[in-house]
Amino acid sequence: MLERLEKLEEEQGKARLGGGEKRIERHHSRGRLMPRERIELLLDRDSPFLEIGTLCAYGTEYEVGASQVNGIGVIEGVECMIGASDPTVRGGTSNPYTLRKGLRAQEIAMANRLPAIGFVESGGADLPRQKEIFVPGGANFRNLTRKSAAGIPTIALVTGNSTAGGAYLPGMSDYVVMVREQGLIFLGGPPLVKMATGEEAEEEALGGAEMHSRISGVSEFIAADEADAARIGREIVRNLNWRKRGPEPRGAGAEPVHDPEELLGVASHDLRIPFDAREVIARVVDGSRFDEFKPAYGTQLVAGWAELHGWPIAILANNGVIFNEDAEKAAHFIQLADQVDTPLLFMQNTTGYIVGEDYEQRGIVKAGAKMINAVANAGVPKLTLMMGGSYGAGNYGMCGRSFEPRFIFSWPNHKTAVMGPKQLAGVMEIVMRAGAERRGIEVDEEALAAGTKAVEDQIEAESDAFVASGELWDDGMIDPRDTRTVLGIALSATMGEVCEGSRRFGVFRM
Repeated sequence: MLERLEKLEEEQGKARLGGGEKRIERHHSRGRLMPRERIELLLDRDSPFLEIGTLCAYGTEYEVGASQVNGIGVIEGVECMIGASDPTVRGGTSNPYTLRKGLRAQEIAMANRLPAIGFVESGGADLPRQKEIFVPGGANFRNLTRKSAAGIPTIALVTGNSTAGGAYLPGMSDYVVMVREQGLIFLGGPPLVKMATGEEAEEEALGGAEMHSRISGVSEFIAADEADAARIGREIVRNLNWRKRGPEPRGAGAEPVHDPEELLGVASHDLRIPFDAREVIARVVDGSRFDEFKPAYGTQLVAGWAELHGWPIAILANNGVIFNEDAEKAAHFIQLADQVDTPLLFMQNTTGYIVGEDYEQRGIVKAGAKMINAVANAGVPKLTLMMGGSYGAGNYGMCGRSFEPRFIFSWPNHKTAVMGPKQLAGVMEIVMRAGAERRGIEVDEEALAAGTKAVEDQIEAESDAFVASGELWDDGMIDPRDTRTVLGIALSATMGEVCEGSRRFGVFRM
């Protein structure tokens, strides 16, 4: 696990470096700050910042981090979704991964009712990739208007060029702050204006802070510099008179009795080595206290009640494959939690639902369907932790990305795929042998072995936690020792919105 954490630190370092040291030096020489430096000016002193999608675009042609920083931080006592473009990476332009990361941040802000504040310095779309960005990118602007209509404030702090589509980010925000002689907002810069109309236009007159604050009215505030823009941003948040709609915690919550440092040794990088989910729960929840539900029934799935930083939570955690009894127990427990407005925490380590003649005849499909139905229709906030394997429909039944958990985080040992590499490669081999037999041809054993090995290697690589995080299948990869803190921040953020069950059905005893 420590080796995997070294790699995590290395990749996070790449994200922090943005476009590289030379570009950072050039940026600083112009009196400008890097994205995380700007965010630090906004945050309350000594308050946390939970970054979202740090490894976005890992393993692709784009820089790790996708030229954008997003996360949840506390400003004037208010939890906000904070964003900042990275102008050292291709001028802060948006590539397909930047778009996905930004849309996820907006989704989190909407679902959890978090005011959104961002530093804007973007050249708009990365034009060579415009066909992948232009049409889906319109959702950015749709979401800005929907947030405003829902009473969720949006604040834009313009620290540099905000061009083309980038101009609509501040243009459609509720509040706009521009840095004097630095912030620029225009649909078309001087070169485009010259080409389109023949007009010779000067940057400041076309889109500068003075013009937009005194003439066009696009900007509400002029800032002297970036630090002043952050100060004004903090003042805006302070004057929102913001109130969370969810319940307050019962108290601060006692630290776990069992040492969280030991989490490094609980889960192996080799997912074939099992571990008891209770060992994780005991190092995450308040006072290590866990009131287990049906402990003698469906023992491959652990369920029960606990508190996390003072908030009640209902936990479902895997001890491996999901059997019929486990699925029915889970469906029952989810409905109980939904009925009493208690958030759900799913802790994934499963190879999926059991297969085999006996289990099929006993209705594993029906049992799994009940569980998936309960997960999909529960109205309470759902959080997911990938602490091991996440294979097949087990990913769905344990509230994977497609089931819209409010937040989803992973450990570095996490792996996800339709099925394990060896199993998938073995299935492919059986299918190919059966096909050869039907056609009456002899199997080329050497070619078959090479093909099977290639499939196995491909699935092994694609199921890696870093690849999953790069594709934004989670909201971030975390150090297991930080699990309690990360989940606590996320759970607190979910209380921005009302915490209540769906009330769509009574409790079906499974």
